[in-house]
Amino acid sequence: MNERHAAAPQEDGGRADRGRQETAEERADRQWQELMQEIRVAQTGVQILFGFLLTVAFTPRFQRLSETDTSIYIGTVVAGSLAAGALIGPVSFHRIVSGRRIKPQAVVWAARLTFTGILLLLVTFTSALLLVLRVATHGVLVPCLVSGVVAWYVLCWFALPLWARERHTDEK
Repeated sequence: MNERHAAAPQEDGGRADRGRQETAEERADRQWQELMQEIRVAQTGVQILFGFLLTVAFTPRFQRLSETDTSIYIGTVVAGSLAAGALIGPVSFHRIVSGRRIKPQAVVWAARLTFTGILLLLVTFTSALLLVLRVATHGVLVPCLVSGVVAWYVLCWFALPLWARERHTDEK
């Protein structure tokens, strides 16, 4: 083992890092790259949805929305805007602190912004689906359909990853 890896800090309470031997800086670089890849996926979804939402207010049918549907629309646009801000935030964060030798801390803050963005994306998708189904169907099944989709999002985005983390890792 070379000196660089021998001096690598053990941030896991002294346990081996399952084969990864990297310095704190290398780990932060890797985590940053992984986080940026994840953000690209979420950013694309929020940007497409947000762009579409912005055009809705300029359609003739928008003027005929009920007060409730207009309120849902406004909440959806605001949530989408907040989600975009949170998911784009890590890029700005990195640009502002770049070269300041705080990448491990930047990774932590960028991860927090990303998770916040994912939560806001859940709100945006849910409220957009609610609005579309209310306008398209006016049916009594709308709450059931939206609840089912939200349950699916929660399962895919949170429950399954948390289950896998608990079941297949030894870090708590």
